[in-house]
Amino acid sequence: MTELTTIPVPLATNPYDVVIADHALDAAHGHIARYARAGRLLVVSDEAVWAAQGERLTHGLAPVEALPILVPAGEGSKSWPALISLVERLLAIGIERSDHVVAFGGGVVGDLAGFAAAIVNRGCGVVQVPTTLLAQVDSSVGGKTGINVAYGKNLVGAFHQPVRVLIDPSCLDTLPPREVRAGYAEIAKYALIEDAEFFEWLEANGSAVVAGDPAARTHAIAAAVAGKARIVAADERETTGVRALLNLGHTFGHAFEAAAGYDGHLLHGEAVAAGIVLAFNFSAERGLCAPADAARVAAHFAAVGLPTNRSAIGCTATAAELIAHMGSDKKRKAGRLSFILARGIGRAFVDDAVDLRDVESFLSRATG
Repeated sequence: MTELTTIPVPLATNPYDVVIADHALDAAHGHIARYARAGRLLVVSDEAVWAAQGERLTHGLAPVEALPILVPAGEGSKSWPALISLVERLLAIGIERSDHVVAFGGGVVGDLAGFAAAIVNRGCGVVQVPTTLLAQVDSSVGGKTGINVAYGKNLVGAFHQPVRVLIDPSCLDTLPPREVRAGYAEIAKYALIEDAEFFEWLEANGSAVVAGDPAARTHAIAAAVAGKARIVAADERETTGVRALLNLGHTFGHAFEAAAGYDGHLLHGEAVAAGIVLAFNFSAERGLCAPADAARVAAHFAAVGLPTNRSAIGCTATAAELIAHMGSDKKRKAGRLSFILARGIGRAFVDDAVDLRDVESFLSRATG
Protein backbone atom coordinates (compact mmCIF):
# COMPACT_ATOMS: atom_id res chain seq x y z
CA MET A 1 0.00 0.00 0.00
CA THR A 2 1.29 3.45 -0.94
CA GLU A 3 2.30 5.52 2.06
CA LEU A 4 0.17 8.63 2.46
CA THR A 5 1.23 11.88 4.12
CA THR A 6 -1.40 14.43 5.13
CA ILE A 7 -0.35 17.97 5.98
CA PRO A 8 -3.06 20.27 7.34
CA VAL A 9 -3.26 23.92 6.38
CA PRO A 10 -4.97 25.14 9.57
CA LEU A 11 -6.62 28.35 8.46
CA ALA A 12 -9.09 30.06 10.76
CA THR A 13 -11.76 29.66 8.11
CA ASN A 14 -11.89 26.90 5.48
CA PRO A 15 -8.89 24.81 6.55
CA TYR A 16 -7.86 22.04 4.19
CA ASP A 17 -5.43 19.18 3.79
CA VAL A 18 -2.53 18.59 1.46
CA VAL A 19 -2.37 14.88 0.68
CA ILE A 20 0.91 13.45 -0.64
CA ALA A 21 1.09 9.90 -1.99
CA ASP A 22 2.97 8.25 -4.83
CA HIS A 23 0.50 7.09 -7.51
CA ALA A 24 -2.31 9.14 -5.96
CA LEU A 25 -3.61 9.84 -9.47
CA ASP A 26 -4.32 6.16 -9.92
CA ALA A 27 -6.53 6.29 -6.83
CA ALA A 28 -7.92 9.78 -7.40
CA HIS A 29 -11.52 8.69 -6.82
CA GLY A 30 -10.83 8.05 -3.15
CA HIS A 31 -9.15 11.43 -2.73
CA ILE A 32 -11.30 13.92 -4.68
CA ALA A 33 -14.47 12.21 -5.98
CA ARG A 34 -16.35 13.78 -3.05
CA TYR A 35 -16.09 17.13 -4.85
CA ALA A 36 -17.92 15.90 -7.96
CA ARG A 37 -21.40 17.09 -8.91
CA ALA A 38 -23.71 15.17 -11.19
CA GLY A 39 -21.05 12.51 -11.59
CA ARG A 40 -18.41 14.80 -13.10
CA LEU A 41 -15.47 17.00 -12.26
CA LEU A 42 -14.41 19.94 -14.44
CA VAL A 43 -10.68 19.47 -14.97
CA VAL A 44 -8.66 22.43 -16.22
CA SER A 45 -5.33 21.30 -17.62
CA ASP A 46 -2.89 22.22 -20.33
CA GLU A 47 -2.45 20.24 -23.51
CA ALA A 48 0.94 18.81 -22.58
CA VAL A 49 -0.07 17.67 -19.10
CA TRP A 50 -3.29 16.12 -20.33
CA ALA A 51 -1.42 14.19 -23.03
CA ALA A 52 1.08 12.87 -20.48
CA GLN A 53 -1.13 12.31 -17.41
CA GLY A 54 -4.77 12.77 -18.39
CA GLU A 55 -5.46 9.08 -18.92
CA ARG A 56 -4.18 8.26 -15.43
CA LEU A 57 -6.47 10.84 -13.84
CA THR A 58 -9.44 9.75 -15.96
CA HIS A 59 -9.02 6.10 -14.95
CA GLY A 60 -8.26 6.99 -11.34
CA LEU A 61 -11.46 9.03 -11.00
CA ALA A 62 -13.81 6.48 -12.58
CA PRO A 63 -16.75 6.17 -12.39
CA VAL A 64 -16.70 9.95 -11.86
CA GLU A 65 -16.22 11.58 -15.25
CA ALA A 66 -13.21 13.88 -15.71
CA LEU A 67 -14.37 16.56 -18.13
CA PRO A 68 -11.19 18.20 -19.50
CA ILE A 69 -10.99 21.89 -20.41
CA LEU A 70 -7.58 22.40 -21.97
CA VAL A 71 -5.50 25.56 -22.31
CA PRO A 72 -2.22 26.02 -24.19
CA ALA A 73 0.88 25.09 -22.23
CA GLY A 74 3.18 27.88 -21.11
CA GLU A 75 3.26 31.18 -19.26
CA GLY A 76 1.27 32.81 -22.06
CA SER A 77 -1.88 31.22 -20.65
CA LYS A 78 -1.63 33.42 -17.54
CA SER A 79 -3.26 36.28 -19.44
CA TRP A 80 -6.51 38.20 -19.80
CA PRO A 81 -7.47 36.46 -23.07
CA ALA A 82 -6.84 32.99 -21.60
CA LEU A 83 -8.79 33.85 -18.43
CA ILE A 84 -11.76 35.19 -20.37
CA SER A 85 -11.76 32.16 -22.65
CA LEU A 86 -11.61 29.75 -19.72
CA VAL A 87 -14.42 31.46 -17.80
CA GLU A 88 -16.64 31.51 -20.88
CA ARG A 89 -15.96 27.83 -21.56
CA LEU A 90 -16.83 26.94 -17.96
CA LEU A 91 -20.07 28.91 -18.25
CA ALA A 92 -20.88 27.27 -21.58
CA ILE A 93 -20.51 23.85 -19.96
CA GLY A 94 -23.03 24.93 -17.33
CA ILE A 95 -20.81 25.29 -14.28
CA GLU A 96 -22.76 25.90 -11.08
CA ARG A 97 -21.62 27.44 -7.83
CA SER A 98 -21.62 23.99 -6.20
CA ASP A 99 -19.17 22.67 -8.81
CA HIS A 100 -15.48 22.27 -8.12
CA VAL A 101 -12.80 23.01 -10.68
CA VAL A 102 -9.82 20.67 -10.62
CA ALA A 103 -6.59 22.48 -11.51
CA PHE A 104 -4.48 19.71 -13.01
CA GLY A 105 -1.06 20.90 -14.08
CA GLY A 106 1.80 23.17 -13.17
CA GLY A 107 1.81 26.63 -11.67
CA VAL A 108 0.34 28.32 -14.72
CA VAL A 109 -2.71 26.03 -14.73
CA GLY A 110 -3.07 26.29 -10.96
CA ASP A 111 -2.99 30.09 -10.98
CA LEU A 112 -5.27 30.42 -14.01
CA ALA A 113 -7.82 27.79 -12.97
CA GLY A 114 -7.80 29.01 -9.39
CA PHE A 115 -8.50 32.58 -10.50
CA ALA A 116 -11.28 31.43 -12.83
CA ALA A 117 -12.83 29.44 -9.97
CA ALA A 118 -12.62 32.50 -7.72
CA ILE A 119 -14.66 34.68 -10.08
CA VAL A 120 -17.00 32.43 -12.08
CA ASN A 121 -20.48 32.47 -10.52
CA ARG A 122 -18.87 34.70 -7.85
CA GLY A 123 -16.81 31.79 -6.64
CA CYS A 124 -16.65 28.02 -7.05
CA GLY A 125 -14.49 25.50 -5.24
CA VAL A 126 -11.10 24.47 -6.56
CA VAL A 127 -9.06 21.31 -6.03
CA GLN A 128 -5.37 21.65 -6.81
CA VAL A 129 -3.69 18.59 -8.35
CA PRO A 130 -0.20 19.90 -9.19
CA THR A 131 1.99 17.97 -11.63
CA THR A 132 5.27 19.90 -11.48
CA LEU A 133 7.66 20.06 -8.56
CA LEU A 134 7.36 23.83 -8.34
CA ALA A 135 3.58 23.66 -8.18
CA GLN A 136 3.61 20.79 -5.69
CA VAL A 137 5.80 22.56 -3.16
CA ASP A 138 4.70 26.14 -3.70
CA SER A 139 1.97 27.52 -5.93
CA SER A 140 -0.71 24.89 -5.25
CA VAL A 141 -0.72 25.64 -1.51
CA GLY A 142 -1.82 28.95 -0.03
CA GLY A 143 -4.60 30.19 -2.28
CA LYS A 144 -2.79 32.78 -4.38
CA THR A 145 -4.19 32.86 -7.91
CA GLY A 146 -3.69 35.28 -10.75
CA ILE A 147 -2.49 36.26 -14.17
CA ASN A 148 0.32 38.35 -15.60
CA VAL A 149 -0.26 41.73 -17.25
CA ALA A 150 1.97 44.15 -19.11
CA TYR A 151 2.89 45.86 -15.83
CA GLY A 152 4.21 42.71 -14.19
CA LYS A 153 3.72 39.19 -12.93
CA ASN A 154 0.67 38.19 -10.86
CA LEU A 155 -0.59 41.76 -10.57
CA VAL A 156 -4.21 40.71 -11.14
CA GLY A 157 -5.65 37.89 -9.09
CA ALA A 158 -7.40 36.78 -5.93
CA PHE A 159 -6.84 34.79 -2.78
CA HIS A 160 -8.90 31.64 -3.29
CA GLN A 161 -7.95 28.70 -1.11
CA PRO A 162 -8.40 25.18 -2.47
CA VAL A 163 -10.59 22.67 -0.68
CA ARG A 164 -7.84 20.07 -1.08
CA VAL A 165 -4.41 19.67 -2.62
CA LEU A 166 -3.52 16.24 -3.98
CA ILE A 167 0.18 15.68 -4.69
CA ASP A 168 1.41 12.64 -6.58
CA PRO A 169 5.23 12.72 -6.72
CA SER A 170 5.20 10.02 -9.43
CA CYS A 171 3.87 12.69 -11.83
CA LEU A 172 7.40 14.08 -11.78
CA ASP A 173 8.77 10.97 -13.49
CA THR A 174 7.75 12.38 -16.88
CA LEU A 175 8.94 15.91 -16.11
CA PRO A 176 12.03 17.20 -17.95
CA PRO A 177 15.07 17.45 -15.65
CA ARG A 178 15.22 21.20 -16.15
CA GLU A 179 11.68 21.57 -14.80
CA VAL A 180 12.57 19.44 -11.78
CA ARG A 181 15.59 21.60 -11.01
CA ALA A 182 13.47 24.74 -11.33
CA GLY A 183 11.02 23.36 -8.79
CA TYR A 184 13.84 22.42 -6.46
CA ALA A 185 14.66 26.12 -6.06
CA GLU A 186 11.38 26.56 -4.19
CA ILE A 187 12.19 23.61 -1.91
CA ALA A 188 15.50 25.20 -1.01
CA LYS A 189 13.72 28.51 -0.45
CA TYR A 190 11.77 27.12 2.51
CA ALA A 191 14.94 25.83 4.12
CA LEU A 192 16.66 29.17 3.63
CA ILE A 193 13.72 31.06 5.13
CA GLU A 194 13.41 29.24 8.44
CA ASP A 195 15.02 25.80 8.60
CA ALA A 196 18.82 25.61 8.59
CA GLU A 197 18.68 21.92 9.52
CA PHE A 198 16.58 21.17 6.42
CA PHE A 199 19.11 23.07 4.30
CA GLU A 200 21.87 20.85 5.68
CA TRP A 201 19.75 17.84 4.70
CA LEU A 202 19.35 19.29 1.20
CA GLU A 203 23.09 19.80 0.87
CA ALA A 204 23.49 16.07 1.51
CA ASN A 205 20.45 14.86 -0.43
CA GLY A 206 19.57 17.53 -3.00
CA SER A 207 21.15 15.65 -5.88
CA ALA A 208 19.03 12.61 -5.02
CA VAL A 209 15.90 14.77 -4.94
CA VAL A 210 16.46 16.19 -8.42
CA ALA A 211 17.47 12.75 -9.71
CA GLY A 212 14.07 11.40 -8.68
CA ASP A 213 14.91 9.19 -5.72
CA PRO A 214 11.39 8.43 -4.42
CA ALA A 215 12.14 8.58 -0.69
CA ALA A 216 14.28 11.72 -0.89
CA ARG A 217 11.82 13.41 -3.21
CA THR A 218 8.79 12.72 -1.03
CA HIS A 219 10.61 13.84 2.12
CA ALA A 220 11.66 17.11 0.48
CA ILE A 221 8.16 17.80 -0.87
CA ALA A 222 6.56 17.12 2.51
CA ALA A 223 9.06 19.33 4.36
CA ALA A 224 8.54 22.21 1.93
CA VAL A 225 4.75 21.92 2.02
CA ALA A 226 4.79 21.83 5.82
CA GLY A 227 6.90 24.98 5.83
CA LYS A 228 4.52 26.79 3.53
CA ALA A 229 1.48 25.59 5.49
CA ARG A 230 2.93 27.07 8.69
CA ILE A 231 3.54 30.43 7.07
CA VAL A 232 0.19 30.59 5.28
CA ALA A 233 -1.67 29.70 8.47
CA ALA A 234 0.10 32.53 10.26
CA ASP A 235 -0.64 35.12 7.57
CA GLU A 236 -3.18 33.92 5.01
CA ARG A 237 -3.52 37.18 3.05
CA GLU A 238 -0.06 38.65 3.58
CA THR A 239 -1.28 41.29 6.01
CA THR A 240 1.11 40.80 8.94
CA GLY A 241 4.33 40.44 6.95
CA VAL A 242 4.97 36.80 7.82
CA ARG A 243 3.80 35.49 4.46
CA ALA A 244 6.01 37.99 2.68
CA LEU A 245 8.93 35.75 3.66
CA LEU A 246 7.79 33.41 0.89
CA ASN A 247 9.00 36.04 -1.57
CA LEU A 248 12.66 35.31 -0.83
CA GLY A 249 14.43 35.79 -4.16
CA HIS A 250 11.22 36.77 -5.93
CA THR A 251 11.69 40.53 -6.20
CA PHE A 252 14.84 39.95 -8.22
CA GLY A 253 13.33 36.88 -9.90
CA HIS A 254 10.16 38.61 -11.04
CA ALA A 255 12.26 41.41 -12.54
CA PHE A 256 14.25 38.81 -14.49
CA GLU A 257 11.03 37.23 -15.75
CA ALA A 258 9.60 40.59 -16.77
CA ALA A 259 12.81 41.45 -18.62
CA ALA A 260 12.57 38.10 -20.41
CA GLY A 261 9.05 38.95 -21.54
CA TYR A 262 7.45 35.78 -20.13
CA ASP A 263 8.30 34.04 -23.38
CA GLY A 264 8.99 30.67 -21.76
CA HIS A 265 12.76 30.52 -22.18
CA LEU A 266 13.29 31.44 -18.52
CA LEU A 267 11.57 29.22 -15.97
CA HIS A 268 10.18 30.75 -12.79
CA GLY A 269 12.30 28.53 -10.55
CA GLU A 270 15.45 29.47 -12.46
CA ALA A 271 14.68 33.17 -11.99
CA VAL A 272 14.01 32.57 -8.30
CA ALA A 273 17.26 30.64 -7.85
CA ALA A 274 19.30 33.49 -9.28
CA GLY A 275 17.20 35.90 -7.22
CA ILE A 276 17.83 34.02 -3.97
CA VAL A 277 21.58 34.09 -4.57
CA LEU A 278 21.37 37.83 -5.22
CA ALA A 279 19.29 38.33 -2.06
CA PHE A 280 21.96 36.59 0.02
CA ASN A 281 24.75 38.49 -1.73
CA PHE A 282 22.91 41.77 -1.14
CA SER A 283 22.43 40.80 2.52
CA ALA A 284 26.12 39.98 2.86
CA GLU A 285 27.13 43.28 1.25
CA ARG A 286 24.96 45.14 3.77
CA GLY A 287 26.62 43.28 6.64
CA LEU A 288 23.48 41.33 7.53
CA CYS A 289 24.83 37.83 6.97
CA ALA A 290 28.22 36.23 6.63
CA PRO A 291 29.67 36.12 3.10
CA ALA A 292 30.29 32.41 3.74
CA ASP A 293 26.53 31.84 4.01
CA ALA A 294 25.93 33.57 0.68
CA ALA A 295 28.70 31.49 -0.89
CA ARG A 296 27.20 28.32 0.57
CA VAL A 297 23.81 29.06 -1.00
CA ALA A 298 25.37 29.71 -4.41
CA ALA A 299 27.48 26.56 -4.17
CA HIS A 300 24.47 24.39 -3.38
CA PHE A 301 22.39 25.77 -6.21
CA ALA A 302 25.28 25.25 -8.62
CA ALA A 303 25.71 21.68 -7.35
CA VAL A 304 22.14 20.77 -8.32
CA GLY A 305 22.36 22.54 -11.67
CA LEU A 306 20.56 25.79 -10.89
CA PRO A 307 21.68 29.21 -12.19
CA THR A 308 23.33 31.50 -9.69
CA ASN A 309 23.67 34.78 -11.58
CA ARG A 310 22.16 36.90 -14.35
CA SER A 311 24.37 35.63 -17.14
CA ALA A 312 23.41 32.03 -16.35
CA ILE A 313 19.75 32.84 -17.01
CA GLY A 314 20.55 34.87 -20.13
CA CYS A 315 19.54 38.20 -18.62
CA THR A 316 21.01 41.11 -20.55
CA ALA A 317 18.88 43.82 -18.92
CA THR A 318 20.73 46.68 -17.29
CA ALA A 319 20.44 47.43 -13.61
CA ALA A 320 18.23 50.41 -14.43
CA GLU A 321 15.94 48.25 -16.55
CA LEU A 322 15.58 45.68 -13.77
CA ILE A 323 14.81 48.42 -11.27
CA ALA A 324 12.10 49.72 -13.59
CA HIS A 325 10.49 46.29 -13.55
CA MET A 326 10.74 46.19 -9.77
CA GLY A 327 8.91 49.51 -9.67
CA SER A 328 5.74 47.67 -10.69
CA ASP A 329 6.09 45.14 -7.88
CA LYS A 330 3.00 44.63 -5.68
CA LYS A 331 5.15 45.18 -2.59
CA ARG A 332 6.24 48.70 -3.54
CA LYS A 333 5.37 51.51 -1.12
CA ALA A 334 6.39 55.14 -1.64
CA GLY A 335 9.33 54.27 -3.84
CA ARG A 336 10.63 51.57 -1.54
CA LEU A 337 10.21 47.81 -1.66
CA SER A 338 9.79 45.15 0.96
CA PHE A 339 12.80 42.96 0.26
CA ILE A 340 13.32 39.57 1.86
CA LEU A 341 16.86 39.53 3.15
CA ALA A 342 18.75 37.14 5.43
CA ARG A 343 20.77 37.23 8.61
CA GLY A 344 22.01 33.76 7.78
CA ILE A 345 20.78 30.43 6.44
CA GLY A 346 17.32 29.79 7.85
CA ARG A 347 17.07 33.36 9.14
CA ALA A 348 15.19 35.34 6.49
CA PHE A 349 13.41 38.56 7.42
CA VAL A 350 11.42 41.35 5.82
CA ASP A 351 13.12 44.70 5.26
CA ASP A 352 10.39 47.25 4.52
CA ALA A 353 12.70 50.13 3.74
CA VAL A 354 15.09 49.10 0.99
CA ASP A 355 15.89 52.02 -1.26
CA LEU A 356 15.78 51.03 -4.91
CA ARG A 357 18.78 53.25 -5.57
CA ASP A 358 20.82 50.96 -3.31
CA VAL A 359 19.56 47.93 -5.20
CA GLU A 360 20.42 49.53 -8.53
CA SER A 361 23.93 50.28 -7.30
CA PHE A 362 24.29 46.69 -6.11
CA LEU A 363 23.08 45.27 -9.42
CA SER A 364 25.44 47.54 -11.32
CA ARG A 365 28.36 46.08 -9.39
CA ALA A 366 27.19 42.45 -9.19
CA THR A 367 29.20 40.17 -11.41
CA GLY A 368 27.74 37.56 -13.72
